[in-house]
Amino acid sequence: MYKTAAALSLLASASAFAPQSGSRSVTSLDAMSKAVPFLTEPKNTKGFVGDVGFDPLGFSDNFDMKWLREAEIKHSRAAMLACLGFWQQQYVTIPGYTHVDDSNLAPAVVGASAMLQIVFWGGVMEFWTNKGNVTAETMFSDPDRVPGDIGFDPMGLAVGKSQEEKDRMALRELKNGRLAMLAIGGMIHHNWVTGDPLF
Repeated sequence: MYKTAAALSLLASASAFAPQSGSRSVTSLDAMSKAVPFLTEPKNTKGFVGDVGFDPLGFSDNFDMKWLREAEIKHSRAAMLACLGFWQQQYVTIPGYTHVDDSNLAPAVVGASAMLQIVFWGGVMEFWTNKGNVTAETMFSDPDRVPGDIGFDPMGLAVGKSQEEKDRMALRELKNGRLAMLAIGGMIHHNWVTGDPLF
């Protein structure tokens, strides 16, 4: 009985390697995402710097891709500044304020007025750099407007660069920004969970 079962299982496993006859459907690997290989590649992210085929929730199918990229770049820049501020706050105290080791407590120390100033000036800059077009419907009324390009280059880093070099710098900014968005969440939650300062 045991030998018969073993022989049948060997025969069944050997048939898995036998050539198949007839037609079968083949899925092209070109249509699959590089980032999430079991999902299809998003169509609307093509041509944007940093595209690796990652849009598992299909946002690019439902929203303007330029608007999504603008949001990603703005959140990336804010997160990079937040990481720097979160880290340095532990070591540097503005004169006139009480020092706190836990950076999560810093907003309570400076009060609501200082925090509202940041929000207010962020809104002013948003309004100013987009010439008043701040909604998703009007932000890209100028078809030549590049997402994230607000014309701010005081050190002239983009002067004399080829488009390929500019794209490489934009990719570096995106990758660092994506990392910073994850990092600031980790820093904040580290302090919440442990109750200790970051370093």
